[in-house]
Amino acid sequence: MTATDSMQEYLAEAYRLAYYQPDSPYISTSALAEVMHVSAPAVTRMVQRLKDAGYLEHEPYRGIRLTERGEHEALMNIRRHRLVEAFLVNVMKYGWHEVHIEADNLGGTVSDSVVERMAKMAGNPRRCPHGEPIPSADGVMPRIYDAPLSEAEPNTQYVISRVNTHDADKLAYLGKLGLKPGSAFTLTTRAPFNGPLQLDVDGEPVVIGHELAGALRVCSADEFALA
Repeated sequence: MTATDSMQEYLAEAYRLAYYQPDSPYISTSALAEVMHVSAPAVTRMVQRLKDAGYLEHEPYRGIRLTERGEHEALMNIRRHRLVEAFLVNVMKYGWHEVHIEADNLGGTVSDSVVERMAKMAGNPRRCPHGEPIPSADGVMPRIYDAPLSEAEPNTQYVISRVNTHDADKLAYLGKLGLKPGSAFTLTTRAPFNGPLQLDVDGEPVVIGHELAGALRVCSADEFALA
């Protein structure tokens, strides 16, 4: 059975959840329902469809786990979405805060050959505009190593790795501060009791609240390169 657009979306979200919890390949159906913004019965119905089609396994009390077939389908969906985002930003000059929904709308309509042309025109990026790694054409996801800015050590230089939000207003604000993936900065001070953080971005002081800092993931320059 060929995966429908809806099935691909569920598989991609399931993969993303599992990718960022390296201790177990299983995820809960409740976690999947939360990220998909649907009810528990809706997830149960979709999980059964995906299981019947051979895309995942479901074990009571452990959760769901993608099969090899399901993982490949998820990675191709993620690759298509992130490359479309990169094309919209790098080639069509959209703002990085504008492209998530546009990529959702386009992702199911463009062919694989068009996506690969988009990738070439966008410079064959290894990360999407929000810093997420882009799987290779043969279905290999680069492993990233980063941590929340809110937990970073002061007096240390970092690079913005990823931004864990699709909120357009937050992304636009972070862009104005110069805090986009690949941007280097120094964390100068971090106030106690979840207080604000002060950064040095290209010689300019930038103050950011603790909550928003938690949406930014940081790493070293070498780690950002995904070598």
